[in-house]
Amino acid sequence: MRLKTAFILFVSTVGILSLNAQNEKGMVRKGNNEYENGNYSEAEVQYRKALTENPNSYKGKFNLGDAMYEQENYEESGKIYSELTEANLTPNQKGKVFYNQGNTLMKGQKYGEAVDAFKKSLRLNPDDFDAKYNLEYARKKLGEQQQQNKDQNKDKDKDKDKQDQDKDQKDKQDQNKDDQEKEQDKKDQEQDKQDQNKDQNEDKSDQKQDQQQPQQISKQDAQRMLDALKNDEKETLQKLQKQKAKAAKGSKTEIDW
Repeated sequence: MRLKTAFILFVSTVGILSLNAQNEKGMVRKGNNEYENGNYSEAEVQYRKALTENPNSYKGKFNLGDAMYEQENYEESGKIYSELTEANLTPNQKGKVFYNQGNTLMKGQKYGEAVDAFKKSLRLNPDDFDAKYNLEYARKKLGEQQQQNKDQNKDKDKDKDKQDQDKDQKDKQDQNKDDQEKEQDKKDQEQDKQDQNKDQNEDKSDQKQDQQQPQQISKQDAQRMLDALKNDEKETLQKLQKQKAKAAKGSKTEIDW
């Protein structure tokens, strides 16, 4: 009974697997038809359905990478091809994977990695003419890219040199300006000192002149002083007259006999 049950269960499992395989192949075929008609988004839907039935489907995953590539989703396409390079595939299948991976890398301008991918493809499929052609094209683009990078680096170096020269020149100008300002400050200080000494000398000269020059008096003061002198002279004259009169009164006349 148990063997029978096991057998029935085994048969049922095989039947389910067979049905899934048919569904997977049918979905891949539908996806291929949509892909051939240029309906890449519809093809993507069918390939993803096939992978739901069988996640390890080489055709489903490989063709899904192609559909994503045609939709210019190079990041997703490259991711799918990278996963397939690790899968257990025949040399011919893996060679095709590396070839498609190289094309995806070319779209991303990753020319060095693309060269490596095409080389790996040719090691597995040496007679693949397309891989040979794309390898040489990738090498050409890689050389152009490297030359462009060199030119850009040279331009950057030139720009940096010019910036350094401009900076040095500006620093020199700033230093000259500082020196000039310091020199001007020194001159201003000397001039201030000279002006100060001049003011001091002028003050001394003014004081000396004031001492030498007679003091100016007003006309009224001069008249008062003149009147005072007249009064003094008058009083003095009167005193002299009184003294003479007194002397004359007290003296005796002597007669020469």
